[in-house]
Amino acid sequence: MPPPAPAAGTASAAPARPQEHARVAVIVPAYGVAHLLGEALTSLQRQTFTQWECVVIDDGAPDDVAGAVAPFLSDPRIRFLATANHGVSAARNTAIAASSAPLVALLDGDDLFRPGYLATVVPILETDPSVRLVTCNALIFGAVTRLRTCVDRPQPRNGTLAQILDRSFNVYIGTTFRRADFDAIGGFDTRMAQSEDFDFWVRLMMLGGRARHIDAVLGEYRVRHGSASANGGRMLLGNIRTYEKARNALPPGAPEIPLLDKLLADTRAALDFEHAIDAIVDGDTQRGLASLRSARGQVGGFLWGASFSLWLLFPSLARPMLTWRRRAHTRGSTDPALYPSFLETEG
Repeated sequence: MPPPAPAAGTASAAPARPQEHARVAVIVPAYGVAHLLGEALTSLQRQTFTQWECVVIDDGAPDDVAGAVAPFLSDPRIRFLATANHGVSAARNTAIAASSAPLVALLDGDDLFRPGYLATVVPILETDPSVRLVTCNALIFGAVTRLRTCVDRPQPRNGTLAQILDRSFNVYIGTTFRRADFDAIGGFDTRMAQSEDFDFWVRLMMLGGRARHIDAVLGEYRVRHGSASANGGRMLLGNIRTYEKARNALPPGAPEIPLLDKLLADTRAALDFEHAIDAIVDGDTQRGLASLRSARGQVGGFLWGASFSLWLLFPSLARPMLTWRRRAHTRGSTDPALYPSFLETEG
């Protein structure tokens, strides 16, 4: 008699098989990217560092993730899990719980690691206990108007909690950290609908220590047609929630509290600005323009000032101009050129 099927909402996995001792677990959530998953896993198999395990997780995806991962399951380092859909935070938490290595690296199912990624980041965490996470620079490719990197300005080699809070130190999503620290902070917060990764980095850094940036392109971040940058208002709400959580968790007198108060005030003002634009785009031009008048400090420059003056004279122009602005700030929505990955250019 065949074994019973797993209950709804529980994880099902390909059978575990013997593998070499893993020093890092690579976690690959694959919701909606089955057609790209092979590239992500190929980039993992091309690592010069080989002592890894990988858990690919399908959290109720609408496409055939199981079929996409099947050709890779002959590699004993790769396992597959399937669960009901509970969001990316729950998916990552479930996959990490199913792995065993002392370090954890994140690789989204549509992104790539360059061959030297693991060989660079793993030894740093293994030899320096003061480092809480290791991040790197990454190439942004795919449906973009030009190739660029995630970090395009000078960034310190070592980052503090304050620098991560004010984003003067960028943490790329393809980052590696310790399992013990993940357990200590309770993993990714499944209540966070936005900014769950930012919230996670902040809580990691609240354990103390420093973040380490590798000034090299070791990853590739894919932008897809129609994979819009999340709604600006929702992202701002996620940031506000992250700041509020951090402020409540810090002890009285912590040096980061004045910074958090400023960040909260600035982000709430930015949210008011986004709501004003929403009102205009939704057709409530009079209320939106009144709100924009009080929120104009969120943007500067001649072009914005001239545009606002024009809208006051001709309110009917505000809606089409701001609708265009929204579309222009959406990733993959302006039919940009499609830039290939390094796998396509070097393979």
